Amino acid sequence: MPETKLESRTPRAVDTAQPQPKSHGLALKDRRHLAVTGVIRVISCDENAAVLETPLGNLTVGGQELQIGELSTQSGQVQLSGKIEYLQYAENQQSGGSLLARLFR
Repeated sequence: MPETKLESRTPRAVDTAQPQPKSHGLALKDRRHLAVTGVIRVISCDENAAVLETPLGNLTVGGQELQIGELSTQSGQVQLSGKIEYLQYAENQQSGGSLLARLFR
């Protein structure tokens, strides 16, 4: 009887690791136009402030007459216009551990 080879039909391993964070960048022109890349989500936006979640922390853009001109959730690009007065980062809040453990980190 001829020898037959059995092929292994086990599924390929699927990479379940977290995706690598997107790169993040800012381009400010004349304090009137801001292009932000690597935005995960827009947390809030009004005419005085926009809060954007980025891989490097939450970015608050403060100013006057702010408007989102372009938003692409797939590519993570946001274009803001208006009178931009400040940019401020805050670390993303991670919950975990007791109050004392978080105080003594």
